[in-house]
Amino acid sequence: MSVNNSISIARRQLHSCAVRNSHIGKVPIAVPPSVTLSIPPTSNLSNVSSSSTSAQRVFSVTGPLGSASIPISPSVVLTPPSSSSPSITVSVRDPTVKTQRSIWGLTRTLINNAVTGVSTGFNLEVRLVGVGYRAAIEPIPPVFLELAKQRNPQFADSLPRERLNIKLGFAHPVLIDIPSDIKATVPAPTKIVLSGTDKQKLGQFAATIRQWRKPEPYRGKGIFVGDETIKLKEIKKK
Repeated sequence: MSVNNSISIARRQLHSCAVRNSHIGKVPIAVPPSVTLSIPPTSNLSNVSSSSTSAQRVFSVTGPLGSASIPISPSVVLTPPSSSSPSITVSVRDPTVKTQRSIWGLTRTLINNAVTGVSTGFNLEVRLVGVGYRAAIEPIPPVFLELAKQRNPQFADSLPRERLNIKLGFAHPVLIDIPSDIKATVPAPTKIVLSGTDKQKLGQFAATIRQWRKPEPYRGKGIFVGDETIKLKEIKKK
C-alpha cells in the first residue's frame, strides 16, 4: 500500500461517525382519551415518489378544542396506539438515510403539538415593559368588517372580529387584528395572554406584536414574549 493510500484511509476513519437514531423521534406520544386519531397507512412503498398523489398521507386529530391535520412523509412509519400501549410511536423506514433522519424528530414534534393543541391548548404571555405602555382589546369597527367581507367573501366566517389597541410611545396607537383561531385576553394593562390550538400560529402572532417594540438592552424596554429576558448593557457616559 502506498503512502498516499494510507493517508486517505486514515482521513476517512477520522471523519467517519456512527449513524444515531433521533432522540426526540423515539419518544412515544401519549394520547388522551378525549382525542380521536385518524392515522394514515403505516408506510408507502419505497419506490413511490414523494411528489406523487399516491404518496400523500395526512395525520388527523380531533379533540375537545378543535381538530388539526399534518402531512406525513412517505418514509415516516406511524404505529397507532393499542390496548397495551396507548401512545403513538414514530419511526422512519431507513434511519441511515440523512433526509429520513432529518424529518423523524420534526414529524414527532408536529404530531405531539397537534395532540396537545386539540386536547389542552397552548398559552403564550406577551409582556409590555416601558413607561406608558399598555394594551386593550376592542371590536373592529363594522365599516372595516364590511370592507374585508367585500374583498374576501369566501373567508367571511374566518375574518377577525377583535383587535389589539397597544400604546407603545408612538404618536398613534398600534392596532393589530386578532386572528379568529387565536383568543387574546388582557388581564393587566401591560400583559397580553394568547391562547390557541396551533403552537406555530400562536408564536407567529406573538412575533408580529413583538416587532413593534423589540427589547432594547440599555433600559430594558420593549415587548417580551414568554420567558424572554435581555441582558442590560451599561450606558457609556461621555
